[in-house]
Amino acid sequence: MITEKTTDTSEIIPERLVDIHRYWQASNYLAAAQLYLQDNVLLQRPLQPSDIKARLLGHWGTVPGLNLMYVHLNRLIRDTEASVLLVVGPGHGAPAILAHLYLEGSLTEHDPAYSADYEGVNALVRAFSWPYGLPSHLFSGTPGQIHEGGELGYSLSHAFGAALDNPDLLVACVVGDGEAETGPLATSWHSVKFLNPATDGAVLPILHLNGYKISGPTILGRMTHDELAHLFTGYGYQVRFVVGNDPEPENVHPALWEAMDWAYQEIRNIQQEARQGASDTAPQWPIIILQTPKGWTGPEEVDGVSIENTFRAHQIPVEDVKEKETHLQKLENWLKSYQPGDLFDGQGQPGEWAQHICPKGDLRMGMNPHANGGQQLTPLKLPEYTDYAVEVATPGEAGAKGTQVLGTYFRDIFQANAQAQNFRIVCPDEIDSNKLQDVFEVTGRDWQEPILETDEHLARDGRVMEILSEHTCEGWLEGYLLTGRHGVFACYEAFIPIVDSMLNQYAKWLKMSKEVPWRKPIASLNYLLTSHVWRQDHNGYSHQAPSFMNNLVTKKNSVARIYLPPDANCLLSVADHCLRSRDYINLIVANKASQPQWLDMRSAQEHCKKGASVWEWAGTVSGDEPEIVLAAAGDVPTIEAVRAAQLIREKAPELNVQVVNVVDLFAIMAPEDHPHGLQAAPFDHLFTHDGHVIFAFHGYPNLIHELVHHRPEPERFHVRGYIEEGSTTTPFDMLVLNRLSRFHLVLDVLKYTVKASRELDLLAEYCEGRLAEHATYIREHGQDMPDIMEDMSV
Repeated sequence: MITEKTTDTSEIIPERLVDIHRYWQASNYLAAAQLYLQDNVLLQRPLQPSDIKARLLGHWGTVPGLNLMYVHLNRLIRDTEASVLLVVGPGHGAPAILAHLYLEGSLTEHDPAYSADYEGVNALVRAFSWPYGLPSHLFSGTPGQIHEGGELGYSLSHAFGAALDNPDLLVACVVGDGEAETGPLATSWHSVKFLNPATDGAVLPILHLNGYKISGPTILGRMTHDELAHLFTGYGYQVRFVVGNDPEPENVHPALWEAMDWAYQEIRNIQQEARQGASDTAPQWPIIILQTPKGWTGPEEVDGVSIENTFRAHQIPVEDVKEKETHLQKLENWLKSYQPGDLFDGQGQPGEWAQHICPKGDLRMGMNPHANGGQQLTPLKLPEYTDYAVEVATPGEAGAKGTQVLGTYFRDIFQANAQAQNFRIVCPDEIDSNKLQDVFEVTGRDWQEPILETDEHLARDGRVMEILSEHTCEGWLEGYLLTGRHGVFACYEAFIPIVDSMLNQYAKWLKMSKEVPWRKPIASLNYLLTSHVWRQDHNGYSHQAPSFMNNLVTKKNSVARIYLPPDANCLLSVADHCLRSRDYINLIVANKASQPQWLDMRSAQEHCKKGASVWEWAGTVSGDEPEIVLAAAGDVPTIEAVRAAQLIREKAPELNVQVVNVVDLFAIMAPEDHPHGLQAAPFDHLFTHDGHVIFAFHGYPNLIHELVHHRPEPERFHVRGYIEEGSTTTPFDMLVLNRLSRFHLVLDVLKYTVKASRELDLLAEYCEGRLAEHATYIREHGQDMPDIMEDMSV
């Protein structure tokens, strides 16, 4: 539906339009000044080359449109007292947002250096893109923001994540037409189908069409209004266009005023009907499409070359201003066109127009409490996880599906927090597949579209978010966490690398937020990866990829945590710890298949607290110092390490082998490299000081070598792991292909032992024979040998 005119608008008062236009002029001026000036920031004398920054860095093209939207959102807030969180997709529009934060006083409250006087405005203008000043992109040190400006594609999913379970919040999300070309953004338009008007807040997308990217046109910018209207109507939106291309820029204000009022009224009508039970159908939410020239109000041309409304306005529109006098004059004329002398008084203070437009207190977008989610955070009510313990009388005799056990724990977390409504699971259509289906006993999948009789577990008030887009799941959860709630991202291990770049940006956000004193800690981002590399034998090589932890290892040690619980009780302990933690990215990798259970709950708690420990019951140590250490990290590698040690006990008991299990991967790092790194004495107790270590690892072997690099004699670690060998085959054959089977581990132990005996020779022959037997058996029977299957699944 295309709406051309609203009938529910507040009265447009000419005097307020004048104030709005002055505010817009002031924000445009401050943004342009930030790009260029290091002194004389209010043009109190003619510009000189010495007033210009040595390095001109930043972007102009999107700024006027962002400023226009910000000032009109301010007017809307003043008239409605709505709580509005602003998500800015064009992150390189930082000069615009900083200008408004300064004008509304939010920046000053966070940093008194940016005071409302000449010294303050000079500090703002000079600091932009200055070493250790204000970055040219939005970041966690920008008040009022939850969205990192370093990468495009995630603004809308962040906005919807912020709106979930925030019934009184309106999230205004500016989407640039360049960003709209990215895959993650294109998919995230569908988020509107998951927004429950009865219990959630609202998202108002504002698609900013300014026609150009860095050096070429945008796709949406060249589409007709009819094409765009059909596209977004199909997505489920009501579309309203506002076009600002008049030679008199102030003429855009009445149209945008009316559009904002229309959108706000439509949102409140939708919510009111849903909250009164008057509607159970998926609504059509409003969207504003704002079309303005690229670099509007800036230089129309430089040296006879068109700038405004071309790609050349994207970054610095007038270059070489220090070197070319004509360009310096062009810049001065441009800046003076905003009439800064009429906008700021002699002391650098904004005129009364600012007070007339700016909201007050926490209604300012720079002070919205949801943008500093730690202020909103309520701890989860967590059930006592030990109540879900798997009974383990003898290590390895009991069997269980770890994620199924965890699913009952998640079910009861939903139940315990039903009133708070502050916990969600996001997942790309894999809750049942990953054995977490017990959560559906108390909640459903969020679904606002029609529900058929044949559907299962769909609910308007569902708290499980499933969409077949890892990008959208990630964006939802980030927005949810950043506004003060809790959640888990459950995913197949092979597909989580799709969000590698999102992990990168979020890790940078967290790292920087820890250095911003006013940012309060938020709940950690928790990944649960299952259906992992060692149990994707049936799906084949395409589903075998443990690379996500390699990416996380590269992140700052103040942020990254990786856990490889060997059984269900350890998984429960780790999950409880992660859900209680703050400001981390926690990665948990756990098997969904039935497998042996090793530790009773008390032992699991002690093991997880240490991060790594000796499993005395599994080894053959009879003296003070083991000859060989057989270590494992990961549930399936643990099975193989324990079975390898069992073979040694049975067939070569004279070998002195110590079995070590690692649940916290960073425990093996040197303490100077990671805060979880074990000190020298406990590390030596586990791995000896100079003995050989055969290490069975869940992921790529080189990762262990990297982590122990600063340990004494790291070359003594001999790692078996995933070496990119895979196929559609059997579970045990996956281990054989990657030389991680129990037989390969025993052969490695024999290789590095100094002893020689007929017994050891027979053990080696036995292992080689079993490997040959295995290769023949699976080809004939289509499954693993019976004793192997029993050992792996119990």
